[in-house]
Parts: sequence; structure tokens; C-alpha cells
Amino acid sequence: MKTLKDVISLKFKTSESEGVIFHGEGQQGDYVTLELKKAKLVLHLNLGSNQLGSIYGHTSVMAGSLLDDHHWHSVVIERHGRNINLTLDRNTQHFRTNGEFDYLDLDYEITFGGMPFSGKPSSSSRKNFKGCMESINYNGNNITDLAKRKKLEPSNMGNLSFSCMEPHTVPVFFNATSYLEVPGRPSQDLFSVSFLFRTWNPNGLLLFSTFADDLGNVEIDVTEGKVSVHVNVTQVKKNRIDISS
Repeated sequence: MKTLKDVISLKFKTSESEGVIFHGEGQQGDYVTLELKKAKLVLHLNLGSNQLGSIYGHTSVMAGSLLDDHHWHSVVIERHGRNINLTLDRNTQHFRTNGEFDYLDLDYEITFGGMPFSGKPSSSSRKNFKGCMESINYNGNNITDLAKRKKLEPSNMGNLSFSCMEPHTVPVFFNATSYLEVPGRPSQDLFSVSFLFRTWNPNGLLLFSTFADDLGNVEIDVTEGKVSVHVNVTQVKKNRIDISS
């Protein structure tokens, strides 16, 4: 396929921070990749480079953050030559690709949800997408519908299900005055805790626990947007440990 215009749209939701949403490449060195990196959306596009190195076509644009929140996010990519509109959840960025070429020349298949192993370093270091997609539309083709009716050849690799599984996690919402108290475990010499959290507030206490027999306490809080861990041990010379990240 050699196209001057492209319109690609889809919706996704995931709790993973990394994953290839779609990918296509050609023998001329052209490629297009949409992926999640550190829970941000990244579009890589190359309409062609030359072997002399005087024309360098690679372009990368980043959008959004915290997209691993298991909520639906919509993406629309509109391309006319080197002019691109990238829209994520109704916020649009306009940019021009590097290089001098206007056509996207893809002569392999386009893959959604991952990329085939091509032997190139870029393909081995990228994770496949894990989550749900819907309303996939590529240049007027309803990919989701075609895949469901098995009208694509080859249609899918691996385990695809045409339903969206909800995660089994149960979130807890805290207001400024609520807290959750659970019983401690006496006679244990190991203290271990893990949790996920999300907040717009720069300050707040996440966890507090007092050790038995007046041995001290541990506190985890958010201070000015940073997570801090404070461990107080009463019977040691260096009795306080502070870690911030």
C-alpha cells in the first residue's frame, strides 16, 4: 500500500503501561508504530529516509499520561502527506514529519495488538498489547468487525476473544477523613506491604503502622508529589530511616 492520506482510529483500555497498539512497515524503510510507553501514548512514523543520510524521516510524538488506568481512551490519527493530527481523548496535536517524503509505503501486513518478530532490535524489545480494543478503523475498513467475521486473511495470531474481561481488583476510595484499619500480625520479624495508588493530591498519608513492644513505627506518605518512607526504630543508635522517591 502506498498512501498519501491515512485515517486510523480506535479505542483501548488496559492496566499495562507498555504495549504495541499497532504497527506496519515496508521494505523502503517506511514504518508506523503506535505504542504505550511508561503509560504514555507514543506515535513513531517514518515516510522514508535515504541511504546517504541527508534525509532522515524518523519522527516520534508523545501524548497523554497515566493511560494504564483501565478506562477507555480514544485515538485518532489523521495524516495528509507530512501533516499529522494526533487526537487522544479529544486533545489534538498537530505536527509535521521529518524528511521530504509524503507517501507511506507499507508492503507488509499491519498488525494490531503487537508486532511480528522481524529480527530487528526494535521488534524484540517491545511488548505486545494486553487489554481491550474496540472500534478499530483503518482507512475506512472496520477492522474489529472484519476480524470478528473472520474476513481478514490471516486474521489473528494467538488467543483473541471478542469480549472485554474486567480486572478482578477492587479499588478503595478514600476521602480526606476516611481510613482503613486492619489487624497487625504479632510475633513476625518481617514487615512487608504493597499497593497501587492514584491521586491528584500532592500530600497525604498512605500507611502508618506501629511495631509491637514499642519497637518503633513505619509511615508511608506523599509529600509534595513524592513518596516518602519513614522507619523509626527505638532501640537502635541510628534510629530513623528516611527514603524518598
